[in-house]
Amino acid sequence: MILSSASPASVAFTVAAAAAYAVPAAGASRLSEAAARTALVIAWVLHAGALGTALLGEAPRFGFAPALSVTAWLVATVYAVERQMFPQLRARWALAGLGAAAVLLALAFPGTPLHVTASPWLPLHWALGVAAYGLFAAAVVHAWLMQRTEHTMRMGEEPQAGVPLLTLERLTFRFATAGFVLLSATLLAGVFFSEVLYGRAWRWEHKSVFSVLAWGVFALLLLGRARFGWRGRKAVRVIYAGSALLLLAYVGSRFVLEVVLRRPA
Repeated sequence: MILSSASPASVAFTVAAAAAYAVPAAGASRLSEAAARTALVIAWVLHAGALGTALLGEAPRFGFAPALSVTAWLVATVYAVERQMFPQLRARWALAGLGAAAVLLALAFPGTPLHVTASPWLPLHWALGVAAYGLFAAAVVHAWLMQRTEHTMRMGEEPQAGVPLLTLERLTFRFATAGFVLLSATLLAGVFFSEVLYGRAWRWEHKSVFSVLAWGVFALLLLGRARFGWRGRKAVRVIYAGSALLLLAYVGSRFVLEVVLRRPA
């Protein structure tokens, strides 16, 4: 662990955000709707503060855990927006638990310092990649809700997600499609502008291989949806598989470098 490298402000924001996330995560059944919503909003703001102090401070750092933390924050943002359109959507406790785990993991493993000689376009490239992570993570959450709703319907119980199954399915594929567009843009930028971004030509390394494999899986998913009407459990399994490959691409390779091998990227 490299806790000592985190700034005092980052530590304060992280601990406060984790505590705020813990309120709706642990007390979902005992809190009123307004209290749980307020706690989640406070946690979301504190989480943004933790990310800002880590990524935009005097010594900005990035790595596998901050990438997961940004992804969790983006998913919480998507949920907050969706709740305005679908007030009956119920996934607060799961997202709060995910947010608490993500901010604490980023505190324990804040990543490595960004190179001062890095291209000014590199943050944009990373932003595209992280945004794709966030959209695919949102697709995974909706796929899980869809799977849970389908299961409860088969068991003759009342659906727990609070949103009709077909609506969840439509939202899942919208997020998967948007994530696929951003992932395509990220890969194209890496292939054609690698020398500008990283100072070297494109290489077939672990991150590249898993990213291309994930792109292929999601392309197959969207093609299967358009041509063969894929839906239900088959679509959910493909989304899970593609997301797992994408997770191994950046987060997995950085985890190995930072934690297993303990060397900078």
